[in-house]
Amino acid sequence: MEPSPQEFIFRSPLPDIPIPTHLPLHSYCFQNLSQFHHRTCLIDGDTGETLTYAEVDLAARRIAAGLHNIGIRQGDVVMLVLRNCPQFALAFLGASHRGAVITTANPFYTPQELAKQATATKTRLVITQSAYVDKIKSFADSTDVMVMCIDTCPPENDGVLHFSTLTNADETEAPAVKISPDDVVALPFSSGTSGLPKGVMLSHKNLVTTISQLVDGENAHQYTHSDDVLLCVLPMFHIYALNSILLSGIRSGAAVLIVQKFEMTTLLELIQKYRVTVASFVPPIVLALVKSGEAHRYDLSSVRAVVTGAAPLGKELQEAVESRLPHATFGQGYGMTEAGPLAISMAFAKEPSKIKPGACGTVVRNAEMKIVDTETGVSLPRNETGEICIRGTKVMKGYLNDPEATERTIDKDGWLHTGDIGYIDDDDELFIVDRLKELIKYKGFQVPPAELEALLIAHPDISEAAVVPMKDEAAGEIPVAFVVRSKGSEITEDEIKKYISQQVVFYKRIGRVFFTDSIPKAASGKILRKVLSARVNEGVVVAN
Repeated sequence: MEPSPQEFIFRSPLPDIPIPTHLPLHSYCFQNLSQFHHRTCLIDGDTGETLTYAEVDLAARRIAAGLHNIGIRQGDVVMLVLRNCPQFALAFLGASHRGAVITTANPFYTPQELAKQATATKTRLVITQSAYVDKIKSFADSTDVMVMCIDTCPPENDGVLHFSTLTNADETEAPAVKISPDDVVALPFSSGTSGLPKGVMLSHKNLVTTISQLVDGENAHQYTHSDDVLLCVLPMFHIYALNSILLSGIRSGAAVLIVQKFEMTTLLELIQKYRVTVASFVPPIVLALVKSGEAHRYDLSSVRAVVTGAAPLGKELQEAVESRLPHATFGQGYGMTEAGPLAISMAFAKEPSKIKPGACGTVVRNAEMKIVDTETGVSLPRNETGEICIRGTKVMKGYLNDPEATERTIDKDGWLHTGDIGYIDDDDELFIVDRLKELIKYKGFQVPPAELEALLIAHPDISEAAVVPMKDEAAGEIPVAFVVRSKGSEITEDEIKKYISQQVVFYKRIGRVFFTDSIPKAASGKILRKVLSARVNEGVVVAN
């Protein structure tokens, strides 16, 4: 009998810590409330208004009571369609108190995209802003979905509830709810390694684990304390900002500065005014900061740490921004919605380690990572390239109503296969070199090619289509389409781009269309995307 091959499993250089996974998410976040109840918790960058920890805790409990009063029960789904604002945080924490499930959606989604998510999740209540009420009512009016607005809605929007219905409730009216650690609390959508967006079921235990791995313990991976001011300019509907900024900041007793939208001058003013200490960015914001001619006019010396994620940050770009923020430590995190941050730079620990440029850092505590051969599935030793896999209580419960996709992503031994290609070096640092998954990353946002291809081939003038990424300095990647016209069709590039833009959010819009006689495919019928990507990025395409 042949001996089984050696399994190479990598763990954090830091010791594991006790994680209170028995606590519901909201209880965990406010576990140390008595220590900082009087301190600032949330700062509204637009208005300057602040809320203390005591005020946020009380508001969350009132919202839980208000949700009960309007008929939201344990396990019901509440959808947040909001730009960054304090009400997002309050609604999320209040729904957690109620035992509800929160699904987050990009407010710039089209009515069709929002309707798909609401239907898939069986949403009972949508909390939004007046700017988005009409497109939500376009599908909600024909269902029993309630719509609630955090600001003033036009009088013609009859039947729209106001957020004060929740915040003015008596917190003592909320019934006690027994929450299991395995109950789902968050239901963001992700395309995973391929295919269309799917609901990712994240339990209380999952999120408590991911936050604890970052900020708990004597020498936390992401050392954050109650004197910190955390910048939250990244969208809170995305797991990166929700988990690693908002909830991690609240757990630490820090102040979270909420910025509704990215505008460089305003951002620099806010960093200076509120003495921001920890700034979380994505590469396009870093690039804008480097190219800005205004940064030198502001005092940015308070920034002690800059965390980047959602897409790789190149060595040259990192070095350029280091010159803009000479007092800050830099590092990259790596993760995916299905598993929270998987690896994070030890550069942010209380006792920091120097991380090599281009590295993501080491795997977090209380988790395991391995690199596997993409053909054989055998785990690989250091310095060999393969698919990155992660295991631990941080890994999602699964995809909503999609056991087949769950089984393809999480194997029988509990390993989540990320679809990213990388290697672990001699210092146990992770480097990302490629990805198996087909996703296009536009400024950190996921763009699944399959979604755009389905829309394209639904057009009567298009017989075949394939969507691949094209490199772009500002966005990282943009989606471009190869299209085979139907017989006799004379459809143009502009017509195709307009057709797509009417149905999808801005970052999924087609940047270019290349007409071709055929789409290259394998014998199995699978599109050979790498062939098309090479044509685009090597300039081997014929101008239309």
